[in-house]
Amino acid sequence: MATSNSSSIMSSTFYLTGIPGYEEFHHWISIPFFLLYTVGIIGNCMILHIVRTDPRLHEPMYYFLAMLSLTDMAMSLPTMFSLFRVLWSISQEIQFNICVGQMFLIHTFSFTESSVLLAMALDRYVAICHPLRYATILTPKLIAKIGIAALLRSSILIIPLMARLAFFPFCHSHVLSHSYCLHQDIIRLACADIRFNIIYGLVLITFLWGLDSLGIFVSYVFILHSVLKIASREGRFKALNTCASHICAVLILYVPMIGLSIVHRFAKHSSPLIHIFMAHIYLLVPPVLNPIIYSVKTKQIRQGILHLICSPKISSITM
Repeated sequence: MATSNSSSIMSSTFYLTGIPGYEEFHHWISIPFFLLYTVGIIGNCMILHIVRTDPRLHEPMYYFLAMLSLTDMAMSLPTMFSLFRVLWSISQEIQFNICVGQMFLIHTFSFTESSVLLAMALDRYVAICHPLRYATILTPKLIAKIGIAALLRSSILIIPLMARLAFFPFCHSHVLSHSYCLHQDIIRLACADIRFNIIYGLVLITFLWGLDSLGIFVSYVFILHSVLKIASREGRFKALNTCASHICAVLILYVPMIGLSIVHRFAKHSSPLIHIFMAHIYLLVPPVLNPIIYSVKTKQIRQGILHLICSPKISSITM
């Protein structure tokens, strides 16, 4: 009975990993991570505040940008607490139920962000190819339905993977290769038949990312076809320039995502630092860079941020 209880306790506890070989520098390594999380949180919160408070930004494009900011934060924030617990030498332990919850949030919002990028591509398609019907097609009600559908699609389809983990015995090492939980990392520790999780995971990635990326590609084919019909060179450039930020956002999400999947599937015996580096890029780069890109490339967002930063100074001077 005591052995059974001990086994149960062990199977419910996992151990997170920081940066292998650099444990004595973990406190210093935490500084750039802290700065990246701070930049990401502040940048996305500023965009959400500007879109909410500025009536000029109550348009479909900016509603979708607000969705992107929300999914960026929801995808990266669940990793923050476990990462700093490891880097600040507080604790490397994580309970199984917390680990599953963290995985669920990371993977759900990762797929949701892909769906939001597809919605943003459709937004650019309607704006460029059907400008006169833009406001009547993409109504606030439809935009809300798209956001809810994207979240439900991702969360419902990820549940079978998470549910299966509850029935797996974990009799191998309980040490994870990251400072947070990922599905592809934890299933390798299971002492059970994991073929369903592997096959279902691959099908899920192919279905969700594949459909979303195909939809984005088709949208840009139609956009390019429409832009080439514009007579003036300046008009063509202006139309394409409205898509630049979105194209960057797509690359920022998909390139690290594909890279991390390839590393986990085909480079299992490579240096642990490569796995850790790719995982951190995948989760931290989009929330940090997306607000910067949209601030630089979108005049209305840039003006809103400048007004938000400068207005308190102006108020203090006038007082």
